[in-house]
Amino acid sequence: MRREIFEAGHDDFRTMARAFVQDRVGPRLPEWEAAGQVDRGLFTAAGELGLLGFEVDEKYGGGGVDDFRYNVVLNEELTRAGATAVVMNLCGFNDLIAPYLVQLCSDEQKSRWLPDLCAGRSVAAVAMTEPGAGSDLKSITTTATRDGDDYVLNGAKTFISNGVLADVVVVAAKTDPSAGSRGISLLVVERGMPGFERGRRLHKIGLAAQDTAELFFDGVRVPRANLLGEEGAGFGYLMRNLVQERLSVSVTAVASMHRALDEALAYTRDRRAFGQRIADFQATKFTLAELATQVEVAQVFLDRCIAGHVRNDLTEVEAAMCKWWVTELQQQVVTRALQLHGGYGFMREYGIAREFVDARASTLYAGTTEIMKEIIGRSLVRER
Repeated sequence: MRREIFEAGHDDFRTMARAFVQDRVGPRLPEWEAAGQVDRGLFTAAGELGLLGFEVDEKYGGGGVDDFRYNVVLNEELTRAGATAVVMNLCGFNDLIAPYLVQLCSDEQKSRWLPDLCAGRSVAAVAMTEPGAGSDLKSITTTATRDGDDYVLNGAKTFISNGVLADVVVVAAKTDPSAGSRGISLLVVERGMPGFERGRRLHKIGLAAQDTAELFFDGVRVPRANLLGEEGAGFGYLMRNLVQERLSVSVTAVASMHRALDEALAYTRDRRAFGQRIADFQATKFTLAELATQVEVAQVFLDRCIAGHVRNDLTEVEAAMCKWWVTELQQQVVTRALQLHGGYGFMREYGIAREFVDARASTLYAGTTEIMKEIIGRSLVRER
């Protein structure tokens, strides 16, 4: 069924994105999972096809199109091909990092960073989470102290996607620890700056091809020319862009549910037991009917939120509602789809097994389910 939020241009783009995923991502996925990261060739290949920096101005190498629906298409094609781990590589730049650079960079900063990032010659990351501060960003302890024309950066970050490969890292730090959320600023740290070190690659239960790392900053001198936006305004920038980040996670979650349902349908139609297909048992048909209905409802809700975001009127509360609900539903759908596979669902060579472990992060990053409900509940209480 064609979704009303898309137009002909998006359908054409989907054809191209699907071919890219089939040709350049799918065959390499086992290799990347074994290595714990993708190789840089993924980024340059994506850059050559214009899959990086959709909203970046064309003069900086981007697509010059501010339409989140293109981001959605690429995300969906990666996820439905089983490459959820690669979403944070390509869509991570488009959905999470590029908005900071487009909105906050000066022309000089854009000229310095964006052409290489859009071409895939450089890789970017954003570093918010710390060992002692996850969803509570106001409690970060990384500091950046002014010293002449530099900031001296000290602290540590963890769970940083693309942390190993990143050449450019947007770091949240406190430039005025006494000012609470109004003392947080965003600085761009570049590969090779003395005192900037990568820690170990973190070993996750899922998303094996996605490199996730610890980052350490020990007296890193960051030029004031690498400040993004205004000093002390970082918390507001983070909150504003978290709406799109949470919507991006929701897109992945719903695409994952579609894949899980497809895997369950294919398996139950093929597998036989007691003289008939598993799909022909009434219990199986009822389960599949329930899953199909849940996925369809989630897709409609998500598409409404995507349409709102394209119109620039999706609120923080609506994004939180979408994020917690579809990611929690994803856990149920994927688990029940795996159950339909019986023992084979526990085997890594089956796509549903990868979907099961990859899905588990959805309710955790970009704000946990509990934080999403707090945002919604706080808004309801305040409105009443």
